[in-house]
Amino acid sequence: MASTSWKAFNFFEVSQVLLSDENALQRDDINCVCSGSDNIFFGSSDGEVQILSRAFKVVRSFKAHNTGAITHMKQVEGTSLLVTIAEDLSSEPVLKVWALDKMDKTTGPGCQSTLSIHNGRKQFPISAFAALDDLSQLAVGFANGAVTVIRGDLINDRGAKQRTIYESEEPITGVEFRDGGRITTLYLATTSRILTLIISGKGQGQPARILENIGCGVGCMTADKSSGNIVVARDDAIYYYGLNGRGPCYGYEGSKSLISIFNEYIALVSPPQSKIQTQASSLRRFGGSQTDDMFSASTFTLLDADLKFIAHSESLISPVKALFVEWGDLFIVTIDGKLYRYHEKSLQQKLEVLYQRNLYTLALNLAQKAGIENSLMNVIYRKYGDHLYQKADFDGSMQQYLKAIDNTEPSQVIRKFLDTQRIHNLIEYLEELHEHHKATADHTTLLLNCYAKLKDIGKLEKFIKSPGDLKFDLDTAISMCRQGGYFDQAAYLAKKHGEHDLVIDILIEDCKNYGEALNYIWRLEPETAYSNLMKYARVLLEHRPVDCTALFIEYYTGRYKPRKDLPVLEAPAGTQGPSNAVQNLASLFPLPYINNNATTTNIPAPISTQKNGTSSPPSGDVAKPAPEYTPPKPRSAFSSFVDHSDNFVIFLEACLKEENIPEDDKVDLCTTLFEMYLYCANIKGGSEREEWEAKAKKLIDGQDKTIDTSNVLLLSHLSNFRDGTILVRERQGLLLDIFRSYTSSKDTAGVIKALKRYGPQEPQLYPAALAYFASDTKILDQAGDELDAVLQKIDKDGLMAPLQVIQTLSVNAVATMGMVKKYLSGTIEKERKEISANQRLIASYRNETETKKKEIEELGSKPAVFQATRCSSCGGTLDLPTVHFLCKHSFHQRCLNHAIEDNAECPLCSSQNATIRAIRRAQDESADRHDMFKDAIQRSSDRFGTVTEFFGRGVMSIPAVD
Repeated sequence: MASTSWKAFNFFEVSQVLLSDENALQRDDINCVCSGSDNIFFGSSDGEVQILSRAFKVVRSFKAHNTGAITHMKQVEGTSLLVTIAEDLSSEPVLKVWALDKMDKTTGPGCQSTLSIHNGRKQFPISAFAALDDLSQLAVGFANGAVTVIRGDLINDRGAKQRTIYESEEPITGVEFRDGGRITTLYLATTSRILTLIISGKGQGQPARILENIGCGVGCMTADKSSGNIVVARDDAIYYYGLNGRGPCYGYEGSKSLISIFNEYIALVSPPQSKIQTQASSLRRFGGSQTDDMFSASTFTLLDADLKFIAHSESLISPVKALFVEWGDLFIVTIDGKLYRYHEKSLQQKLEVLYQRNLYTLALNLAQKAGIENSLMNVIYRKYGDHLYQKADFDGSMQQYLKAIDNTEPSQVIRKFLDTQRIHNLIEYLEELHEHHKATADHTTLLLNCYAKLKDIGKLEKFIKSPGDLKFDLDTAISMCRQGGYFDQAAYLAKKHGEHDLVIDILIEDCKNYGEALNYIWRLEPETAYSNLMKYARVLLEHRPVDCTALFIEYYTGRYKPRKDLPVLEAPAGTQGPSNAVQNLASLFPLPYINNNATTTNIPAPISTQKNGTSSPPSGDVAKPAPEYTPPKPRSAFSSFVDHSDNFVIFLEACLKEENIPEDDKVDLCTTLFEMYLYCANIKGGSEREEWEAKAKKLIDGQDKTIDTSNVLLLSHLSNFRDGTILVRERQGLLLDIFRSYTSSKDTAGVIKALKRYGPQEPQLYPAALAYFASDTKILDQAGDELDAVLQKIDKDGLMAPLQVIQTLSVNAVATMGMVKKYLSGTIEKERKEISANQRLIASYRNETETKKKEIEELGSKPAVFQATRCSSCGGTLDLPTVHFLCKHSFHQRCLNHAIEDNAECPLCSSQNATIRAIRRAQDESADRHDMFKDAIQRSSDRFGTVTEFFGRGVMSIPAVD
């Protein structure tokens, strides 16, 4: 019987099917059974076929063959076709194809075709039968060793051809097709050989190829449709065969009488023991009476050959007559007329059975074969890990937990391995969590604490230097390394993952290496360098003022360029650096400015500011184009230079020396630099104070006056800077103040000078000068001819109305009529000429209006006479039909290019008329635009003229009443 290496389970639920018609199976003449298309078919020895439905009721029965017993049947799945073969040893077997959906009330189903199967007129029973799904080829094996192949259209009865393709002295025990598309191969089994024969396609006509010189019994060969191979059952094992020979075999001892494939299982039927002992012939199923086996016990087994376990095994009191598969279940028909149903349990039920027996390896293999989701696989891994943990196999359990890491709550596993003795397993699990990117900040903290507890620097560095994507919380790792004093590792992590802010923070806050921090900033891209420079500016200016100021100048003047490939200066011979946290930074990440001696930091020489405001780059820099960036506003750097006035002045002067400075930035720089000059002058003494004040005076006395006057005045007043208060009156924008200063001091020459200098820029100075000249007789005498010049300017530019001029001159009774006679006469003459021109224009408008009115009246009351003899368009002599317009233009009708309508318009006058209509339409539209009228009044210098213009447009007209 079965080998002891096969574990046995009960993965199937067995139930006996109670038939509505019990006589259907209890008949002794049932010879064969098949299933398909949701039905079961029974063939009897009297040629009758019974059809059972899903409810196991006989829904139909018909006489398929008048003579002979039905020994073989095949139902074509998915169709209504049924193939039956009846045998009578007195004649050749008869094959019929039935269409079960074509019913006749008298004869039953329609017979599509009938065929006698030839065997060379030798009367031997059929021992094997197979057919393709489309019934294009059928194979019949006989007990005399012959195999007949039938080809043709049996479904439509269009003829079929038979040919004996194989003959041997051994009985045929099995035939199976393998349809490869272009090539169809037939597997043959005899009592002593397994063969293949190509019956169609390339290779057809070649002799049969022997796969193995060992055969099998009748019913002991079947086809595995999933792989296309055949499965052969022998007493020692189960063998697989393909086109190229024998495949895998599975040892399973015991006699076997029937084999079938059900899903991934192999169904085996073993004959009764008594029969095994007395039976000697391999043709044990040929002939004989079935009543001898009625009360003999057979064994039915379902095997999983891949996983080597028995899914079900039981002893049957009555031998098995047939096996068939339908509705997803396996059915057995026994000789005593009973029908048993084998329903496979669910995967979860099977796994529960394996869990109870602690067969987790088999459970994993079974689940993998079923192709379940990874989440369900992880449940099995987790159960297996729990089992091994209970057995104190901590290493083995950890391996299972690692496999289930994707769907396992990490805390469930971590709690089991918190013991110090199992810290290595805990580290392994935490590392795997990071590999799968499932670690949280707490997991990273725990893992780093484990490394610290073991003082395993190697693993710590391996963990933080692991290649690929980041697998842990970076901030947590850096924080833990800094807390533990592992500044090297913290700096490496920050540098590797581009956390430049943290690198600089470590260098400044933890290592106090301000020079290295400044050089690191100088190696960053502009945006990153700026943020870090502003963050640590005060600290760096405190400890490295010269270098930090140079960096500020480089950046704010737009010439910043990250440093590259600076040579590392050799440490002085014999210098021994102390053991501190940064002495190994150079080994962790390539920073050329870091030396093994942490106390003697080799910083490149500070950039020297030249007279032209440029700075010389270090000699070791590689010539590369500077990155493009927008320099920030200088104002953003002002707060960084608190308490560093000297460096601040250097920064401001360097920024001002740059070209193309935005005006607002230049104002900020000049104002701040002026303030810093005054500040330095106040805190210095002696000659240095004079130097700083001279710089301040030069700054505000230049041609480019960018500092706001109020700021200069305020700063000069706060700093007691007298020269600034004097110069502020000469600054652009305070012209009235300058002028008033001259008038208040009665400096007529200065007033005239200021008027000539600033008058074109400030026209209001002329009315002020007129009032000043007329304020006193002495002043008027000093002004001389300037009074006439002022009056001419006022009259020319319209700065004052004539009446305003007279009122201004008559305030103090200083000016006489003789002084303004020329001005008044000129004004009166100009207005007279303007009045005369307006009157002439009015008269012309009146005459034109009268003329137009008369023309309109004549057009409406008098007939129009048209005397034109030629067409105004083509110039030809006018002939009928002719079109005349009131504008005295005449045209051929054909020259107008359009039909004549009531509102037809002369093409020569149409453009002028359209212009007039457009002007009128615009006037009508603008008549309602009171906002335009108001705006024009406010902007006009001649408001009365503007009113009259809009009056003509109809603004003042009364709307018509409908």
